[in-house]
Amino acid sequence: MLANYLIGLREGLEAALVVSILVAYLVKAQRRDRLAMVSGGVALAVAVSVSFGALLTYTSTTLLSDFRSQELFGGIMSALAVVFVTWMVFWMRRTARGMRAELDGRLSSALKVGALAVGVTAFLAVAREGLETALFFWSAVQAAGTALGPIAGFSLGILTAVVLAWLLYRRSVKLNLARFFTWTSAGLIVIAAGVLAYAVHDLQEGGLIGGLHSLAFDVSRQIPPSSWYGELLKGVFNLSPQTTAAQAIAWIAYIVPVMALFFLGGRSAPPRPAVAEAEAASRISA
Repeated sequence: MLANYLIGLREGLEAALVVSILVAYLVKAQRRDRLAMVSGGVALAVAVSVSFGALLTYTSTTLLSDFRSQELFGGIMSALAVVFVTWMVFWMRRTARGMRAELDGRLSSALKVGALAVGVTAFLAVAREGLETALFFWSAVQAAGTALGPIAGFSLGILTAVVLAWLLYRRSVKLNLARFFTWTSAGLIVIAAGVLAYAVHDLQEGGLIGGLHSLAFDVSRQIPPSSWYGELLKGVFNLSPQTTAAQAIAWIAYIVPVMALFFLGGRSAPPRPAVAEAEAASRISA
């Protein structure tokens, strides 16, 4: 639940602050008449993202009837989610400074075209975040092996993100967004490492990767899977008390270089996160 709360909070706040940039630009340009189109575009992006998550679930549980196909599908989709999340973390770090100017430029051009173009701009700005989040969340749910806890955590994270974004927009609270997104990105990297380990296990059960019965460690007696600390280990790191050698290798081979690149790669000139630009936008209240 904790991992999914972090996914909802991190991705939800990022998307919400992107929307606040668009809204602030329209307010500044005195084009409040186009706010409804932004709302429509955002609503459509959310609907598409939810539908994408439902399609993944339907495919894995209904369209794929045999166990091997389900495991291979889950493993491939989980590995793909790790690729997308990793790319987004570094992409946001690299292109952060120009994000607000890019969104403002797109919206300015859309205003000249018409109302529909404004809605499309809002849709594209949010859909990218939404589709990535849907895939990553679906993979995290599969790794957890249950839906109720992850859905509750994710929903609570989204709700927290929306409330926090609104308070930031209204200047009711202050938050160091650069620090917030740096550490939540690090948290996502840890979660992604666990999702990758889960993907390897699925691919092992599907027969694509060998070594299913070659365990790196077995601490199921010391850490029972049903215990609260066993569930905490599973929920945060997606590591089972019975972890295969291939899973352990994948986890270490991912988290060590990715975490090092994230913290050390931009040390010379650390950029502000893209959504940190929304702090300036939030000063323009509706």
